[in-house]
Amino acid sequence: MAQSADRPFGSMDTVTHGPARPRDSGVLVPKRCTLDGFTAEVARTEGVYLRDLDPITTLRVQTENTLYEITVPVPPRSVVFVRGGRFFPETTEASFGGSSFGGSCLKLAWFGVGLHMEFHFVGGWIITSRVRSIEVLDTSSLPGPF
Repeated sequence: MAQSADRPFGSMDTVTHGPARPRDSGVLVPKRCTLDGFTAEVARTEGVYLRDLDPITTLRVQTENTLYEITVPVPPRSVVFVRGGRFFPETTEASFGGSSFGGSCLKLAWFGVGLHMEFHFVGGWIITSRVRSIEVLDTSSLPGPF
């Protein structure tokens, strides 16, 4: 079933699994939880690719619960330094996976507004609350020269 342009974000479509079933007995799955739906939602979402950043760029990312400062030393490599929240009270080296809606689909190396960021570090995997805003800090404000 096609997603109508006038339907709200995250609306449900009926998806049936297995042999053909009557229309009213289908399982409801959010459209964004399908690969096509995830791709379409992410295409309409603001965000920043890791590969588009300059070396030693710092991002200030506000999620629903936490303000994170993320420094990207060598884009497009996924190694970052992240500080914020209870898991990263001090600047910690981590690997940035990408952004998701909290399911199994992940847009690699991309910080997306409205999505969850995923980090891997020595302590395990961290999936943040939804991102509210992303600010790329001006590199001229960094101490230097480097």
